[in-house]
Amino acid sequence: MAETDDQATALELRPKPSLRLGLSGKLLLLTIPLVMIAGLLIYVAAIANFRINRLNDRLAAANTAALVLDAAPSGFVPETLARQILTSIGARAVAIKMGQQRRLLASADLPAAIDHDVDMRKITVWSAIVDAFELMLERGDQTIRVVGPAPGQAQFIEVVIDEKPLRAAMYRFSRNSLVVALLIAALTAGLVYLALHYLFVRPMRRLTASLVGFHENPESSARIIVPSQRGDEIGVAERELSDMQRDLVSMLHQKSRLAALGLAVSKINHDLRNLLASSQLLSDQLASVPDPRVQRFAPKLLRSLERAIAFCQSTLSYGRAQEAAPDRRMILVEPAVAEVRESAGLATDASITWISAIERGLTIDADPDQLFRVLLNLVRNAAQALESRPASDGGARQVRITGRREGTVTIIEVSDTGPGVPAKAREHLFEAFQTSGRPGGSGLGLAIAAELIRAHGGQIHLVEGTIGATFRLSIPDRPVELLSIRNERARA
Repeated sequence: MAETDDQATALELRPKPSLRLGLSGKLLLLTIPLVMIAGLLIYVAAIANFRINRLNDRLAAANTAALVLDAAPSGFVPETLARQILTSIGARAVAIKMGQQRRLLASADLPAAIDHDVDMRKITVWSAIVDAFELMLERGDQTIRVVGPAPGQAQFIEVVIDEKPLRAAMYRFSRNSLVVALLIAALTAGLVYLALHYLFVRPMRRLTASLVGFHENPESSARIIVPSQRGDEIGVAERELSDMQRDLVSMLHQKSRLAALGLAVSKINHDLRNLLASSQLLSDQLASVPDPRVQRFAPKLLRSLERAIAFCQSTLSYGRAQEAAPDRRMILVEPAVAEVRESAGLATDASITWISAIERGLTIDADPDQLFRVLLNLVRNAAQALESRPASDGGARQVRITGRREGTVTIIEVSDTGPGVPAKAREHLFEAFQTSGRPGGSGLGLAIAAELIRAHGGQIHLVEGTIGATFRLSIPDRPVELLSIRNERARA
């Protein structure tokens, strides 16, 4: 019931999806104004250039008209012809300056005053833009005097024109530019949107969908994203996400098996204790039997029963990450190795040759029980590896244990002449539930051994380039100060 309430609370606290624009909509809304801003900047330059070109066209037409008017006999041009020429070039007057003389070639309906002067010889970019927008914002029929270079010996030519036709032309140009800009903006925004959508938005949606689906069921390998062949950052993100999901699925499966093992051991632990307790009572009675052989093996039987209970509890403790800290002291290695041999059943197994090459008087600073567990796991693994190799194949079936000291470090090697460790198993050699290759194996032996050795501050690894499999474990002595304190406490 409490778990149901917690789940309901988690669902209430989870943010609800809103009806906001997705990444595609935001991308589209961002692209359109950016394209419009670019079009506006282009329009500002275009409208200023349009005005300058119109004024230059008037000057060019005025230059042509000046040649015609100046070529008239005695400089006299009929008024009707002058009006026709001025109407054709869209001007009210044309004047030219030669030397110190300023000559009015033709005029018609000149205003009393000129409203604006524009000298095309001194115009700048900024002034062209400002004058263009000032012209468009004005009202009424005002006049402009445009001054520009003149052909031949003349210094400059002047033409007086009305603003209204020019303003109307600029409005038409602006309207046409706006329509073209909208079409270009829509086309550009659409192309940019489609390009970004297929290059970025769709892959991001795929990543998001994979994350959401994986969050709903993180133990399902079907929810793992299949990375594409892209070589950019999105391809890297897909491959890294796929690897992370695979590692997480494997880890969750391992945790699930570990939890199941812990639950199973906890269920059978009570009944197993009762059975072993009965065995202990029977073995206690064997201690009163005067047979020398019984007296010799009875203590070992009691010790084996105690260790059986401890091994059952150690499996549960490993599942709960509650391995006890090692109770270290200096012990002889050779008696511990002999006890491991008897417990593994190799003392009476004639099919497997046992070789012990321990330095005489070699000691190790370790917990006796935990060292026994580590060596027993390694020896049993070696014996099980040799079981897959029949004795009739002509090869020697050996288990070899060597021990030596290098300074303050004790090194013990357990090797066999079996088939060795498969390459696939070496990737997760000391991980729980990963390395067992035999039916019924739990894959816990090497994981427990590695944890116990690490608790001693030592290391365990597989030695490469040997026949069969060779595991080397090294345990350093504790600092002298710590040893002296422990010894004083033991004497007290």
